[in-house]
Amino acid sequence: MPPDLWSFTIRVYARPGVEQACLQLQQAGADVCLLLCGAWLGQREASCTVERLQQLTALAQPWQSTVIMPLRQLRQSWRATATMDSALAKLREQVKGLELEAEQQLLLRLEAAAQAWPTGEAKDLPAWLNGLAAQAAEQGRDALQVLRVAASQA
Repeated sequence: MPPDLWSFTIRVYARPGVEQACLQLQQAGADVCLLLCGAWLGQREASCTVERLQQLTALAQPWQSTVIMPLRQLRQSWRATATMDSALAKLREQVKGLELEAEQQLLLRLEAAAQAWPTGEAKDLPAWLNGLAAQAAEQGRDALQVLRVAASQA
C-alpha cells in the first residue's frame, strides 16, 4: 500500500471500474477526493469517528465549492463547443489540468489533516466510505463497492 494519499489515489483510480464508479459517485453528489481519502484511511486502519468525518468534510467542502467545482463546471460547459474549436479545446485541456491540480492539492490537505491519526487500530473501510459518501451512499451503493474492493487491493 502506498504511504501517501496521492500515490494511493493514482493506484486505486487505475484499477478496473474505479474511474466509472468515481464518476457515478460524483454525479450522485459525493466528493470523490473525500472518498479516496476515506479509502486510504480505511486501508491504513485508522479509526473512523464522527469527529474525523466532520473534520475532513469541513476541510474539503470550501475547496470543492470555490476551487474545484468552478473549474469542473467551466470545463464541462466547453465540452460541445471545444469539439469544433481547436483553440477552445486546448484551453479546455488546460482547465482540466488545473482541475486535476486542484484535486491533488485537496488530497494533500486531507492527508496533512489525517497524518497524525493512529493507524492499525480498526478495519473501518466501509465506515469511512459510507460516512464520506453522505447522500450518495444509497444511490451509489454499487460504485462504493467497486471503490471498496479496489482500495482493499491497493
